[in-house]
Amino acid sequence: MHHLSSNIIYLRQLKNWSQRQAAGQLQITISTYRKWEKGQSQPKLSSLEKLIEVYKRTIDELLYIDLQKADKETPEHLRGEKIRILPIVVDEQSDAEHVSLVPVKAAAGYTAGYADAEFIADLPRFSLPFAELSQHQTYRVFQIEGDSMLPIKHGSYIICEYTQNWEQLKWGDPHIVITRDEGVVFKRLHQTEDKLLELRSDNPMFDTYCMPWQNVMEIWRARGFVCFELD
Repeated sequence: MHHLSSNIIYLRQLKNWSQRQAAGQLQITISTYRKWEKGQSQPKLSSLEKLIEVYKRTIDELLYIDLQKADKETPEHLRGEKIRILPIVVDEQSDAEHVSLVPVKAAAGYTAGYADAEFIADLPRFSLPFAELSQHQTYRVFQIEGDSMLPIKHGSYIICEYTQNWEQLKWGDPHIVITRDEGVVFKRLHQTEDKLLELRSDNPMFDTYCMPWQNVMEIWRARGFVCFELD
């Protein structure tokens, strides 16, 4: 378990948790957790399973890989060298690409089924005849939860354009990010000096946090939104 203590320190800091907060998430005492970070004791199998659940990393990653070093390595999909196949739905008569809608109730399923053509085909779909949207781009609409991006309200629908090459991201712009451990999130994106993805909210009540690129599955650039709650 050469890397466990340094890995759990790193993963805790990524989430901006104190040792007490991490112990609470793992359902253990603070003294037990501190011994793990110091390498004075090792978690039992049940606790390892809880670590996997909370941090979304495998046992091999937690025990045998220096995650801080590995997360700084630029993944293939960030360099644009690995083409990701994106399932889409096309109108049978016109061959025009439909826009799929991911409502809040489907967000959890989307995290698992984002690459599944059958799952995408079962989502609600429609056309967007807006002149501001190119006919040569792929669009998707995500309904958001929470108030982290006020004044865009809870329940709003974000119209998004698919980002194939992550090297072309416009830092500071709002994006929908499909993540391995947090599902669908709506944030402004930046990159830290350590090559981590930084996610910022427009609502100052929400903290900024970072995640490694390996935790990201898809990125969609926000182009507009629809809201049915008018002030």
